[in-house]
Amino acid sequence: MATNQNPSSLTIGTRGSALALAQSGIIAKLIEQATGTAVELVTIKTQGDVLTGSLANMGGTGVFVTAIRNALLEGRVDVAVHSLKDLPTAPQEGTVIITPQRENAQDALCSRHGEILDLLPPGARIGTGSPRRAAQLLAARPDLEIVDIRGNVDTRLARAGLSTADKPDTPNDLDAVVLANAGLRRLGRAHVISELLPLAGMLPAPGQGALAVEVRESLADEDPGLFSSLMSLHHVPTFLAVTAERAVLRQLEAGCAAPLGAYGHIAGGELHLTAVALDPRSVQSSALPSRPAVRREARVPISSVDDAVAAGVALAAALLEGGASEFLDA
Repeated sequence: MATNQNPSSLTIGTRGSALALAQSGIIAKLIEQATGTAVELVTIKTQGDVLTGSLANMGGTGVFVTAIRNALLEGRVDVAVHSLKDLPTAPQEGTVIITPQRENAQDALCSRHGEILDLLPPGARIGTGSPRRAAQLLAARPDLEIVDIRGNVDTRLARAGLSTADKPDTPNDLDAVVLANAGLRRLGRAHVISELLPLAGMLPAPGQGALAVEVRESLADEDPGLFSSLMSLHHVPTFLAVTAERAVLRQLEAGCAAPLGAYGHIAGGELHLTAVALDPRSVQSSALPSRPAVRREARVPISSVDDAVAAGVALAAALLEGGASEFLDA
């Protein structure tokens, strides 16, 4: 694409779901404030929006990213916005990831009658499409019935009678659903949250709550002023924390079939990083395995991306040494 000096407008490539549009709208406002340039959203249909079934069966996280990245690399959009947890852990040649400050990364329980997890009735039916969430829910409450669900936020909320959207074809059959707090808040649905699930028992997906603003690497030379303005959105503590979380995932994902949770934050010049690997068999049977999860924590000084990566790699090794290797596929 030709160099776009002092553009009168910028385009953001985004998925077309209500949540993706809300997230991209937030970024659009930040970009407009940082650059003084109008921003237009361009919706792009990804493979993950077309296919059905589990994420693993669809081919992994990249199904929500590839089409939007291609549009960015081909110059059809100026900026791409993703949920950071959807990004493959391998870096993309030719692009730069800018990470704004993330929203609270916890998972949220949304129950029909407002109960917290401990007060749900015995045998309550909870909907989630995430093996990570399912395994941690069952570790806390083995009596629960986990129901696999998929669909947008309102479709999921409707299953527990919590959506104001008209969903006549959606069964109203669950006691609760679990969704990301960040997504609910970005959609203006915080009022349906019954409880933010404590990190002690429900670690989020690596990168959850964070957004990734992706631009072409060449922009730094083509329009240094614009690139600098976009980089002003970058929040270094968020970037270091999610880099460490994703390093755990990357270190394990080549052979690890276990659901994984990870969360990091920076305090006092130290990275506090926690991760859990969960036995996938714990969501396939009513009887929990003898070792349903391995959880490890670390607290290390941090001043660079290399420190973050090293911390994630070391914590992944600690998970394996602690028994998570039992969860690996043969």
